[in-house]
Amino acid sequence: MENKKQTYVIEHLEPKLFPWCLIEYKSISKIVGKSNLWFTNIKQKDKSKLEKYGKVFTASVKSMKLDSPCILNPEASQLLIPKDSDKFKYFIFGGILGDYPPRKRTTEELTKFVKGKQRHIGKQQFSTDNAVYVVHEIAKGKKMNWIKFKNKIKIRINDIESIILPYYYPLIKGNPRISTELIKLLKNKKEF
Repeated sequence: MENKKQTYVIEHLEPKLFPWCLIEYKSISKIVGKSNLWFTNIKQKDKSKLEKYGKVFTASVKSMKLDSPCILNPEASQLLIPKDSDKFKYFIFGGILGDYPPRKRTTEELTKFVKGKQRHIGKQQFSTDNAVYVVHEIAKGKKMNWIKFKNKIKIRINDIESIILPYYYPLIKGNPRISTELIKLLKNKKEF
């Protein structure tokens, strides 16, 4: 049975379109394809930066009346399973840089306002592109326990410094899935 096509909706919840957001959003476009991706709550001045990666809306998903939406929220009570891809037309994600420890911003800024079912992919924090990657794999038929993960990764900045990213990373051929562009951005950052 072929799954119906879902639209992946990223509700941008940061105060601006930071360079790391653009890198993650570009990564998401590669995962699901430009025609299956919406960016919502985007400032007019940033629309052109995202139009080559998906459909861009200045309106918030909170004001859209979507048919059969699913909000991905670590606080949801039900795990997303492959059969869910038949129930939902839209998978909605908060475009948020997670805090450590988490502040439950998806609940505060999204699920309180959007009518729809909620699902989780574990209680761990993912980068937005990795959350989309996991949901896309599940929508294609993989069960959550078939996907291997690494919790926290260390990025070496130089001979002395390194940073630990406190998120959950799906493993692809044994390596954490992270954009080389993001690693480059972290290494070139002047301060932490």
